[in-house]
Amino acid sequence: MNAADLHTLTGAYVLDALEPAERIAVERHLADCPSCAQEVQEFSETATRLGLAVAAPPSAALRDQVMRRIATVRQEPPRAVRGAHSARVRPRWRPPSNWALAACLAGAVALGGVAVAQYERAEDARQQAQRARIANDAVGAVLAAADARVTTAPLRGGAVGTVVVSAARNQAVFAASGLPAPPSGKVYQLWYNDGGGRMRPAGLMDPGTPATATLLEGPVDTASGMGVTVEPAGGSPQPTSAPVALLGFPSA
Repeated sequence: MNAADLHTLTGAYVLDALEPAERIAVERHLADCPSCAQEVQEFSETATRLGLAVAAPPSAALRDQVMRRIATVRQEPPRAVRGAHSARVRPRWRPPSNWALAACLAGAVALGGVAVAQYERAEDARQQAQRARIANDAVGAVLAAADARVTTAPLRGGAVGTVVVSAARNQAVFAASGLPAPPSGKVYQLWYNDGGGRMRPAGLMDPGTPATATLLEGPVDTASGMGVTVEPAGGSPQPTSAPVALLGFPSA
């Protein structure tokens, strides 16, 4: 990547849309390029203002008035007719009419609203991607732990469940193969089995992708196993249905 390429990445750098290697390269470049550093500062300030801006769409009445009046606003002054012996007539400057200004302002408000919406969508996508990366990293750390222990058991309906436990990390990961999506308005909830009939909430599975490996929330501590139940959207403090799965944690 050459310097010319780095000059074009300041906007993406501000929006945190670069790969790690690109971000490092841009940061090194900024240390030696005052113009790009200034551009990054200006982009950051603009992004902050856009994030705080509130789009106020013009009323329907104002739009109708602007569109009706704008047709009567002359865009250019008439050209002066130059006679054989007449001097060149210099057109007088005339300030734009209030309606022309209103049309410009209405357009600016509309464009500002679009820019804010686009920025918010990009920010939401960036945050979702960041959360997904964090979750994937946490799952990968448990699966790759030196003391990771695995157990597999059949679940209801022919599905198969797998749980991986790391005592060193005090964490567990659960994945299911062949588990159907939960009923509408329901979710699969994970539980730690602390013994004596005590079930401790351990988070929710993604209802759209129940086969995805999920990190159980909270520490394993003294739990001897885990369970899965179908619960109302948002989960429950205690199980309200029969377990879909009950798995014991593998012994050391």
